[in-house]
Amino acid sequence: MERITINPEQCGGRPCIRGMRIRVLDVLDMLAGGATEIEILRDFPDLEAADIRACLAYAARYFDHPVLVNA
Repeated sequence: MERITINPEQCGGRPCIRGMRIRVLDVLDMLAGGATEIEILRDFPDLEAADIRACLAYAARYFDHPVLVNA
């Protein structure tokens, strides 16, 4: 998770990758849209494959909370 950084003065305080202005959301949106790891790495040459995995791990951790449903 050290690859994910949050700086209130960069990208509106949204999580980014290694202090760059590449947001975790941008990578996740590309993956959700069907982009492959190779395509993402080609579009963002400063990224590494481990950065993409870190984005997925960050999202998994962020969304790991119980959902309460009123029955």
